[in-house]
Amino acid sequence: MNRRFAMKSVIVAAGFAAMAACAPVMTTEPDVVDIAVSNGNFNTLVAALTAADLVETLKGDGPFTVFAPTDAAFAALPAGTVDTLLMPENRDQLVAILTYHVVPGAVTSDQLAGQVQSVATVNGAAVQIDGRDGVMVGNATVTTADITASNGVVHVINTVLLP
Repeated sequence: MNRRFAMKSVIVAAGFAAMAACAPVMTTEPDVVDIAVSNGNFNTLVAALTAADLVETLKGDGPFTVFAPTDAAFAALPAGTVDTLLMPENRDQLVAILTYHVVPGAVTSDQLAGQVQSVATVNGAAVQIDGRDGVMVGNATVTTADITASNGVVHVINTVLLP
């Protein structure tokens, strides 16, 4: 190979390496909202987060622990409750309910095991967490724990928590 071509190849390769070093780091791990969107069991939660204008907040740096009620959990509420909460005039009430499902920090089930504690939620009210026999959050059971996200952790629950 000719020396001039080899030198150009080294310079081009160095240029690509420098560009790669300056490029923003892209994470492939989904955030807590991406997990809810892609799962298929959280359509109502995603609709509620959108109506409450909380999607961008929960896509933020966090970390967040989200106790995510399934569509079945929302369906178990009295008839018309979800539709009423999704109305623009009820946004504050919806925000209060949704932020009651979020705890600052990334809390995994092993950190809760064997303990009963009152934990402050993002909405300011405390929720009782009982980790002595599985994990209960208020009157909800964690059915799937420790879904890791780029900005926290998601625990699937079977009941909508009401502050």
